[in-house]
Amino acid sequence: MTARQANPAVSTDGALDALQALNTAISRARLPISRELIHLRASQINGCSVCVDMHAKGARKGGESEERVFAVGAWRDSPYFTDAERAAFALTEALTRLADTADPVPDELWDEVSEHFDEPQRAALVLDIAQINVWNRVNAATRQVAGAW
Repeated sequence: MTARQANPAVSTDGALDALQALNTAISRARLPISRELIHLRASQINGCSVCVDMHAKGARKGGESEERVFAVGAWRDSPYFTDAERAAFALTEALTRLADTADPVPDELWDEVSEHFDEPQRAALVLDIAQINVWNRVNAATRQVAGAW
């Protein structure tokens, strides 16, 4: 497999800097959950092989167990995740699949997320989910190759 073109985030002047600046801002919120696992879940949904590979490896490198990494795709039926992580996974799925329902983030979901995350953390979580979706779409459109980063 070969990429269709260079990654647009790298080949568009200033784009990578902007995405990295957003990542730095999100990091300052110090989310009490693994961002790697959130990124992994969105990437699984979007079929982004580059990001699935990168974030599974990143989660393991960051100390996540194999069980937790392997179970991300089946988080609802897995005993390995906290209520906060489950809320974050549900929000990740909702924001990644916006067109699947008329009300992609119903009040019940927002209330559940709000039980575990304060306003700055919720803001960072929403931005983090949006950003991984950007990366997934860029990589999928240009067929970036897993393991190449």
